[in-house]
Amino acid sequence: MVLDILLFRKSEGGDPEVVRASQRARFASVELVDEVIALDELWRKTRFSLDEAKKSIGKLKKDLAPISIARKKGEAVDLEREAALLKQKAEIEAALPALEEAEAKAKAATETKLNLVGNLVHPSVPISDLEANNLEVKKWGEAKKLEGGYTHPELLSMIDGYDQERGVKVGGHRAYFLKGWGVKLNHALIMYGLDFLEKNGYTRMHTPFFMRREVMALTAQLSDFDDSLYHVGEGQVKDPDDKDEKYLIATAEQPLSAFHYQEWLQPKELPILYAGISTNFRKEAGAHGKDTWGIFRVHQFEKVEQFVLTEPSKSWEMHERMLRLSEEFYQSLGFPYHVVAIVSGALNNSAAKKYDLEAWFPKMGEYKELVSCSNCTDYQSRSLEVRCGGKKEGSKKKEYVHMLNSTLSATERTLCCLLENCQCPDGIIIPAPLRQYVGGVEKIPFTKLPPKKPKM
Repeated sequence: MVLDILLFRKSEGGDPEVVRASQRARFASVELVDEVIALDELWRKTRFSLDEAKKSIGKLKKDLAPISIARKKGEAVDLEREAALLKQKAEIEAALPALEEAEAKAKAATETKLNLVGNLVHPSVPISDLEANNLEVKKWGEAKKLEGGYTHPELLSMIDGYDQERGVKVGGHRAYFLKGWGVKLNHALIMYGLDFLEKNGYTRMHTPFFMRREVMALTAQLSDFDDSLYHVGEGQVKDPDDKDEKYLIATAEQPLSAFHYQEWLQPKELPILYAGISTNFRKEAGAHGKDTWGIFRVHQFEKVEQFVLTEPSKSWEMHERMLRLSEEFYQSLGFPYHVVAIVSGALNNSAAKKYDLEAWFPKMGEYKELVSCSNCTDYQSRSLEVRCGGKKEGSKKKEYVHMLNSTLSATERTLCCLLENCQCPDGIIIPAPLRQYVGGVEKIPFTKLPPKKPKM
């Protein structure tokens, strides 16, 4: 995932100060920009030297051609000149491997450093490095703390909907078994989410659960490989050059972003709207001690995802539409929520702007994130070489599609929110849109007493 290298080149119309300003907004390294510029200049010099050497070899071959033809015809040739040309050609060819190695190393160093620079922050993003300063931009429903009642882990146990103790015994920390009504409600949320998006023009996509390492590297941050992603292999991580090395996906966004890998899309084909459904796997390395009871924060979960490819001029309009669809989905379920614009310092590298929709958990008395909605502009598509239209005549700049992603429902999390918002004294009232997926049942009765909170 990278910015356009032309942004760093003043000589080609770029403005490095725009990138520096964006890095400052992210509270990230501004020095990275100057490091990229220095490495890029070195790369271009080594590339120039390599190109000049190849040109020289080509010219020498051209100069030698008439001598070779004359010899074949039995004509006299200038042996001294031929020897000099052959010697010069041999010397340059001998130096070529070193020049090629230097150019490859300079290019790799430039690309590695460029990958660390974040996407350009949109002007509307609130500037701060404290998530407490996320800006509330919308609010729906009444966020009222519930006196009495139960939390979502208690409620899921009371309808006999999961078994965490046996899940941990079998799968380790944060593992669980969904059962009975837990499975039914989870599947209902998946089906309703997919139907909801299909009615709004999206195509259903069931993605692979794992990706080849070299493709994952084009769409996931490098830090994710250690912090978030599970490696699929035998024992230790394999050789990075091993083409069979794979990682489990952390979101459908990852395989969907690569679905059109190295393709040229025409404006008439856009926008392309995908409703991704996948099981996702995350280490949650930075979440030690958070939400350890229940299924809100787990290593394996299902998610219905919006993923969209658009023309660059239409991506910001699409960003707002994707957020509106997520809002309509949660309004239909009756969950109070607010939407916050994420501060610049908390944006991941690929996002130019991100909204979170946080739904209200009445017993816990707090808003918790259910949706992240991001516009990644051309930051992902540039690495994946997903182009938009043809190259304009006389322009060095390539046009790429813009890629956007938004959760519709991480269904286990949505299930937690449903339980707290839809509880009544003797059970759970099923939201009306979900009843068609559970045989028309309106209420799930409690069948077990509330559990004691386990020691984690």
